[in-house]
Amino acid sequence: MFKLPFESMQIPDAELRGLAVALALVGVSAGFLYYANINRGCLNPKKFIEFKLVKKTQLSHNTAKFRFALPTASSVLGLPVGQHVLCRGKDSEGEQVVRPYTPITLDSDVGYFELVVKMYPKGKMSHHFREMQEGDCLPVKGPQGRFKYKPGQARAFGMLAGGSGITPMFQLIQAILKNPKDKTNVHLIYANVTADDILLNEELDAFASKFPSRFKVYYVLNQPPVPWNGGTGFVSKEMIQTHCPAPAKDIQILRCGPPAMNKAMAAHLNELGYTLRMQFQF
Repeated sequence: MFKLPFESMQIPDAELRGLAVALALVGVSAGFLYYANINRGCLNPKKFIEFKLVKKTQLSHNTAKFRFALPTASSVLGLPVGQHVLCRGKDSEGEQVVRPYTPITLDSDVGYFELVVKMYPKGKMSHHFREMQEGDCLPVKGPQGRFKYKPGQARAFGMLAGGSGITPMFQLIQAILKNPKDKTNVHLIYANVTADDILLNEELDAFASKFPSRFKVYYVLNQPPVPWNGGTGFVSKEMIQTHCPAPAKDIQILRCGPPAMNKAMAAHLNELGYTLRMQFQF
């Protein structure tokens, strides 16, 4: 019978073992890269990737929800809970601008992600979002941020949010309450000027109704309607004492709002005895 040249070759056992190990390592490495690529999602922390706007829903006179399509119906964004993305656009003068935003969706929402954006009259990135039409693309880069949530990292969270600062809080609230194994309690104080300015009001109230022992929300308005059963004015030390968990090693107080509010809340928390390790500012 005709034999191929390599059939008569004698390969030492040691070389055979070495070859087998090498092939196994190649297989493991390929598998690791394959699954790492799947789990990474659609974001790239080093470069902007464009996502198409497929739906724009006006929520109020200056706020809209933007839904962006991912490459496939089964794609995930790949954003760890507690982190945000950078969005790039152009201001009214045509100058490039980059701003951070936190999606209100999780990776359990496949095929798309959503941003809720409050568009301020003189905001540079606000102009870009105001001008966006369905079919336009938004350059996005991420993940970004210092906070990455792990279930059970705190017994309870106190949250102090103002205006559009609710979005990172909402992302975390969703992740906690939608996870049946996560027993973390959440206490939110959410400040705005008027009732019309409250973002995600229906969603927050639905969470409070569905999880009454785990999630509580207290609204504070500068210009409340009549009647009104929430807080009035600015968030005070007394409100924090009443509606947030007391200082303890196993709690965290998160804050996100306009610079003046963040500064005032930091002062309140320090005076109430919350150590710096108990506080985090988005």
